[in-house]
Amino acid sequence: MTSRTPLILVAGWRGPTERTAHALLRPGTIVVRHDLADIYEGVVRRTLTTTDDERETILELAHGCISCTLREDLLPLLRRLHERSTVDRIVLLLDPLIEPEALCWAIEHLVVASIVGRVDAPAAHDVQVQATITCIDADTWLDNATGDDELDDDRTTAQVVVSQVEFADALVVRPGNDGWHQARLHAVLTRLASEAPMIWDEHGDIEALLRRIPPTARRGAIFDAYSPLLRGRPPLEHDCGIEIVEFTARRPFHPARLHEATDVLLDGVIRTRGRVWVATQPDHALLLESAGGGLRVTQDGPWLAAMTPEQLAATNTERQALAALRWDERFGDRDTSMVILIHDADPDAIRATLQWALLTDAELTESHLWANWPDPFGNHHEDPCEPTAQAEQETSLLEGERR
Repeated sequence: MTSRTPLILVAGWRGPTERTAHALLRPGTIVVRHDLADIYEGVVRRTLTTTDDERETILELAHGCISCTLREDLLPLLRRLHERSTVDRIVLLLDPLIEPEALCWAIEHLVVASIVGRVDAPAAHDVQVQATITCIDADTWLDNATGDDELDDDRTTAQVVVSQVEFADALVVRPGNDGWHQARLHAVLTRLASEAPMIWDEHGDIEALLRRIPPTARRGAIFDAYSPLLRGRPPLEHDCGIEIVEFTARRPFHPARLHEATDVLLDGVIRTRGRVWVATQPDHALLLESAGGGLRVTQDGPWLAAMTPEQLAATNTERQALAALRWDERFGDRDTSMVILIHDADPDAIRATLQWALLTDAELTESHLWANWPDPFGNHHEDPCEPTAQAEQETSLLEGERR
């Protein structure tokens, strides 16, 4: 592989994204933006900006689908920009609707074909994510992150803004006027993205901020249900009403009781992320994620105990070593591990509710009956329940095509 072009993603809902992206302009840098403001009129505006030029192109929606348009324009564009001798760095200024994790997954996995003179390959063949910067407005972010406002594609605003921060390698915060509000926000950010350096100044030195990103930063890496749930070393103590609650269990959940118990994760909670073992789905962990009033549960890869020898051989040794430390003779590495970031909830009530949803001792002895229990999670679950097929198609890239 030839030397790849560095790629910086700039994301955010109402933060100073445009100012941050353009602060990175220098000779050799190009800023790429796909503006989805007129998406319902059937067009996307793509802008390419350099230090001495700006060009706008109007794109018609491919198949009437945001995902297809970005896949068919953005990913090939990244590969073509890599070929330009005048481009040595690309900055993607993301539309507020786009979650950077989903886009990084697409860059890494979706094959871009039929580029003359180039092998068929993902965009990651030619570009490499150097950093994701998320921009925040201190006056509005907490309200967005703890609310239940729905977008037109069945996601909630909370799911988008929390995902943008959680995936960040660095943060730029536009300060607000309320000191207490900012103290609470700082407590959230240091727990949600503990390794990310941040500046509380939208006019700060962004290049200097990039240099402060630690070697352990994600830089576009995608985590699954088996990845560490706590990045870095976030503060675990209570601060301004903000607290991390951990829940672990070595027995499975009853699917119906877990479905009922998830309500406790939607009130007074900023973020839940966890690996969940459900009795009716013994081969795969479920990845449970909540943000504000939005919930998503998806099936992830298999437990080590359910893998074929070929799958086991392809699994990283670190995961195998950690699993060996807690291996159970009957259930192998199956377990539940959840991290819950709260702002106005009772930690004991959360733990008690989740404990109630686990199998009882009597149910644990009746494993021959587990497969017959109704499973409200099925292949995946979201609140609101039963998303439409059209919504699933239109948001496949925005949410990440990892299902």
